[in-house]
Amino acid sequence: MSDDQRFGLARHVSLAEPLLLDGGATLGPVEIGYETYGRLNDDRSNAILICHALTGDQHVASAHPITGKPGWWARMVGAGQPIDPARHFIICANVLGSCMGSSGPPTIDPATGEPYAMRFPVITIRDMVRAQAMLIDHLGIGVLNAVVGGSMGGMQVLEWAATFPDRVRSAVIIASAARHSAQNIAFHEVGRQAIMADPRWRGGYYYADADPPASGLAVARMAAHITYLSESGLTEKFGRRLQARPDNASGVKSFGFDADFQVESYLRHQGISFVDRFDANSYLYITRAMDYFDLAEEHNGFLANAFRGTRTRFCLASFDSDWLYPTSEARLIVHALNAAGAAVSFVELSSAFGHDAFLLDVPELNRVVDGFLRAGEA
Repeated sequence: MSDDQRFGLARHVSLAEPLLLDGGATLGPVEIGYETYGRLNDDRSNAILICHALTGDQHVASAHPITGKPGWWARMVGAGQPIDPARHFIICANVLGSCMGSSGPPTIDPATGEPYAMRFPVITIRDMVRAQAMLIDHLGIGVLNAVVGGSMGGMQVLEWAATFPDRVRSAVIIASAARHSAQNIAFHEVGRQAIMADPRWRGGYYYADADPPASGLAVARMAAHITYLSESGLTEKFGRRLQARPDNASGVKSFGFDADFQVESYLRHQGISFVDRFDANSYLYITRAMDYFDLAEEHNGFLANAFRGTRTRFCLASFDSDWLYPTSEARLIVHALNAAGAAVSFVELSSAFGHDAFLLDVPELNRVVDGFLRAGEA
C-alpha cells in the first residue's frame, strides 16, 4: 500500500447531476472535496464514511493544508486505530456549504463566474447527506460498512441511517442529537449576528475585496468554543489565573480590557486562529443547517419512524460533561431505536473535556468504537 493510500489521498470531484435541495432550490454541478485512505476491497464491503463536525473538514487523519496541524481525528483514524486504512477504505468529504473544496458560498457560481456568496441556497443536514450519497455512487460503492461521526457528524450519520437505510450496515453516533435545541439555536444566532454585524461582512459579498469579516467570525468562534468545553475543564485548565504578557511579565491586573485572564487569552487565540482556515459565510450556512435539523419532524413527528424496519446496527456514545449535546439527547435516540426494533448499543463515558471529548484522548471511546466495528465485520 502506497503512502498516499495509507495516509490520505486528497481528491475533488464535480458531479454534473443536479441536486434538489430541501429548500426547493436546485444545485448543480455539485463540487465535493474529499480524502480517502486505504483501499477498497474486491467486494467493496470495507468502506467507512467519516462525517465531520461544524468546523471540520475532509482532512480527518492528514495534515491540514492551511494550518499544517495533524488531522482532526487522528486519534480515531489511522494505522492501528479503530478505523484503520489497513482494514478499511476510509472516505471523508467536506460537507456541502463549507469552504474546503465542496460547493458553498465561496465557490464559483457557474451562472455568474463569481463566488455564490449569499446567492448560495440555504441547505440542510439531509442535503449534505444526499451530496455524500452522490459521491459514494461516484466511487462505485453500494453499501457502506459504517458511517461514523461526532457532533454535527453524528447528525449526518443519523440522517444517513434514516434516508438510506439499505446503504448503511453500521452507524456510530458520538456526542450528538436528533435535533437542535432552543439553547443551541440561540448560541448559533449569537455567532451569526456577530458575523453580520462586522462592517466587513458587506452583506456577504466580501470575496472580491479579500477582506473578510474576520473580527465577527472570531467572536462567533469564541462564543461557540465555550459550548464545546465544560465548566470543570475550564476551571482545571485556567481557573482565575492571570495571563502574563510581554508588558506584564508578573501577570497582575491591568485594570483595563486587555486579556488579563488566561481563559480570555485562550478564547482570543481560538478566534484568531480560526479565521485563517474558515469562511464566514460558510459558518452562517452550516449553523443554519444544524438549527433546521430535526429528524423526528422529517418523519411525522415521531423519531422512531425514522428507523422503522432498519437492519442497521447502531452504536451511540455520550459524555457526562457534555452540556451542548448531553446524555439525555443520546437517550432519546436510543429509546426511538428501541421502539423501532433496531439493534443498538449505548454508553455514557466519563470525561472532563465536555463536548470536545470526542476529539481528544479518551481511550475508552476508541475501545468502544473498535469493538463495535470489529463485531460487525466478524
